[in-house]
Amino acid sequence: MHRSDTPTICFYRLIEQARLPQRADRSAAGTLPTRAYRYCEAVTTATGHGWWVFPPTDLQFLWDGHDIFWQCTGGSDWLPLMPAAQFPNFSARFDATAPESLAGCSPPFLTALPEPGTLQIRTGLIARTALDWSLLIRAPANLPSPGGYALYEGIIETDRWFGPLFTNLRFTRSHIPVRLREDFPFAQVQPLPRIAYSEATLNTTANITDMAQFTASDWADYQTTIAAPNEDPDRAFGAYAVGARRRGRNRCPVTGEVRAARVEPVRSLVLSD
Repeated sequence: MHRSDTPTICFYRLIEQARLPQRADRSAAGTLPTRAYRYCEAVTTATGHGWWVFPPTDLQFLWDGHDIFWQCTGGSDWLPLMPAAQFPNFSARFDATAPESLAGCSPPFLTALPEPGTLQIRTGLIARTALDWSLLIRAPANLPSPGGYALYEGIIETDRWFGPLFTNLRFTRSHIPVRLREDFPFAQVQPLPRIAYSEATLNTTANITDMAQFTASDWADYQTTIAAPNEDPDRAFGAYAVGARRRGRNRCPVTGEVRAARVEPVRSLVLSD
């Protein structure tokens, strides 16, 4: 486990116009229902897990069912994506900044993929994570998208791979422009310890196939979690959220361990949570 004063992730900006990543907002920029924001810690934790990533400029795409056309801020014409495009003026700035041995090696901004209606878009950023940490890049959690496209999810081993942060986009409608706004997140990156998705972890599972196999401890936990709270007509809402936040406050920032002396067990979880 790395020390708390060592960043889990460092973002490097390639395109100077690109907005820096922003911690994802637990309220999904105010779009979550108030009841979910107040009481559903599961939703708000997932929504706020990671950082929002923004397009480096306003973009519009048009897919005619075969070819992809695009335009960005200041452009008046639709440009065919055949098969790749540089961000405006980026290649010259890259060559002026990078070592001479890397002249001409600037990455493309957009690339049309062989699959119909799909493209790869680079964010204008590079990410480097701490040892044994990777990044999951996906659509923003619980934030409604503008529509017309869907993002593929991918896990990048950014502790080993130092290159432009990218994602793949698939259009879900044709003959109608699809817009990406530079002030609206179009992707979310979330840190993952590599062990979380390793074969050793994912292959170590167990299944209880019948309720008759539940242990007394299982039934006691069910009693505490579900039955007992719903027998109390005066119970407070959001007990799970309160307990989860309390555990977070008492978690050691270096080791991640809970300071047991200050932790109280969560006694209730109502169905409306």
